[in-house]
Amino acid sequence: MSALVTASAASLAVGTVLLLGEARWFRRRTLIERIEPYAPGGKATVGAGGPALGRPWRVVIGPWARQAGGRLATLLGVEEELGLRLRRLHAPIDATTFRLRQLGWSVLGLTVGSMLAAASHAPLGVALLFIAGGALLAFLLVEHRVGAASRARQERLARELPIVAEQLGMLLGAGYSLGAALNRLAARGSGVCAEDLRVVCSRVRQGLDEAAALAEWAAIARVPALDRVVRVLGLNRQAGDLSRLISEEARAIRRDVHRSLLEQIERRAQQVWIPVTVATLLPGALLLAIPFAEALRLFAET
Repeated sequence: MSALVTASAASLAVGTVLLLGEARWFRRRTLIERIEPYAPGGKATVGAGGPALGRPWRVVIGPWARQAGGRLATLLGVEEELGLRLRRLHAPIDATTFRLRQLGWSVLGLTVGSMLAAASHAPLGVALLFIAGGALLAFLLVEHRVGAASRARQERLARELPIVAEQLGMLLGAGYSLGAALNRLAARGSGVCAEDLRVVCSRVRQGLDEAAALAEWAAIARVPALDRVVRVLGLNRQAGDLSRLISEEARAIRRDVHRSLLEQIERRAQQVWIPVTVATLLPGALLLAIPFAEALRLFAET
């Protein structure tokens, strides 16, 4: 009896250690997890290595989920790469982790659809529609969420860029070098541009050239105004009056942003008249329909 108790206690201890080893707060961080914040792109590019080493199922399912999710997103009209959007958002996860979570939500949607189909006693075709529709709806909701966050960040970046460009021109005109001006804006700012500039400065400290780091930022952000600013900043070693050039570009960007805001205000003002027009035409159509129907009745009687 004592031997059985000892074996049971040993098995319980081993099982407890294995279960606690999956918890992030208990297990020791691996080398990859410790160096990933300093790698290019942060956790969005290297983060797949750390947790995957302790989870064999992720090594097997992860590549399949990433490939299948990417193909399905392409079929549904999503053209931009998921990894690029995650880097733009400074997400703490990589594309494989995102696709695995998306797969989990799709399985949950499939389960809910199956339960609805079983509860409603629907025909086979409708039941299949419920099942497939639930999984596809969950997939689309997760994909739309990251896409909307990416577009919102691009809009915020485009609106903050004129102010940041003006500040950069003032610092360059005051005698700051390009690297010192970027570091000052990154340290003192609190918006989207400042967050991206901190990544640019980190890439420069890793040994990348300033022009190359700025070009990498522009390639990730994909904002036309930022592309123009980066091309102007690329003349740092050639132009003698870079502050004037960047100030003129900031004024041009401000005019573009102002024009886009006016267009957006005009569109919203036009959208206000849609319910007003419908609310006006509907009673008018009813008032015209009553005498018209009465005339038709009298004509039919005669």
